[in-house]
Amino acid sequence: MGTGRSGVPAGVRDWVVAVGVAATLLVAGLSGDRPDAGPLGYALLVAGGLALAAARRAPVAVLAVTGLCAVGHQAVGLDVPAVAFLFAVYAAVRAGHRVVTIVAAVAMLAALPLAALARPSDLSVGEALVRSRGALELAWLVAAGAAGEALRQAERRADEAERTREEAALRRADEERLHMARELHDTLTHQISVIKVQAEVAVHLARRRGEPVPEALLVIQEAGREAARELRATLEALRDDGRTPPHGLAHLPELVRRARMSGLDATLTVAGRRQDVPVAVDRTAYRIVQESLTNVARHAAAATASVRVDYRPDALAIRVDDDGRATPDAPPVPGIGLLGMRERVTALGGRLRAEPRSEGGFTVHAELPVGGTA
Repeated sequence: MGTGRSGVPAGVRDWVVAVGVAATLLVAGLSGDRPDAGPLGYALLVAGGLALAAARRAPVAVLAVTGLCAVGHQAVGLDVPAVAFLFAVYAAVRAGHRVVTIVAAVAMLAALPLAALARPSDLSVGEALVRSRGALELAWLVAAGAAGEALRQAERRADEAERTREEAALRRADEERLHMARELHDTLTHQISVIKVQAEVAVHLARRRGEPVPEALLVIQEAGREAARELRATLEALRDDGRTPPHGLAHLPELVRRARMSGLDATLTVAGRRQDVPVAVDRTAYRIVQESLTNVARHAAAATASVRVDYRPDALAIRVDDDGRATPDAPPVPGIGLLGMRERVTALGGRLRAEPRSEGGFTVHAELPVGGTA
């Protein structure tokens, strides 16, 4: 249930308006020229007013009910203005039902004189038309419809303004995040890479010469690796706007389907009991399959490819095989995509094996831990 600016629930306000209109109509009917119209007329007055409680949820239905009630109490002799119908016109136009409201209003203007003729009296057709106050009723109907349309347009403009403000705020936030990502990449990535490479070279040379590796050097080496992983994760988080969910294992069937559409005979096999895996593992598994299939399509000249996902108690295994032209004697040169896969897997504490198969083609096999180490 919605709440207005006053803090009062919308449903409560609707009932207050409905009861107020019903009471006003009943008082007008009791104080009119025909207090002997019978209980049916007064029941129609009250029913028309109370129907307005549902005007927000079913404006067209309320428009019909209030119109019928107005015609009914006019027919039994209660010459009371159709106030409830005016409120219903306002609500229907505000909800956007302009054509239906116009049709109902025209039908109402035609039905009221006929209802006056149906009264048990000696009124002529001319007198019934005069007493129906058609011009005044038309003016009130136009005013009610105009008020509903004006409020509808005001609400629409307010919604558009709010949406524009939200979009502008999102754009500014996106620009700021991308700016931060570029600054971090330009300033820190190179420096951390230099530290990591230099530490690894120093450790390698010391071990090659048979010299003891200083503990501080090992600490620097591990710190460099950890800083590189953390920086990569930070940059990915900054570049991800968070509004579209990242692709994961659930999107593998669509990925394989697109590969088949490109002409590759690709299959997907899922083994083991499906279980929830960490988000980082979920995303990395998708990226491994995506990059592997992309490499198959671009470089392997393969006709078939198979993707297998094994859910194990402590790990998630991904294997992608193809029948391309790679052979053990002439393995392909690792590209940026393969290096990126290896970095992702290593950052999660997993293992990656990418090499030609003995029977021809290429295989990519990754194992990603799904326990606490992930």
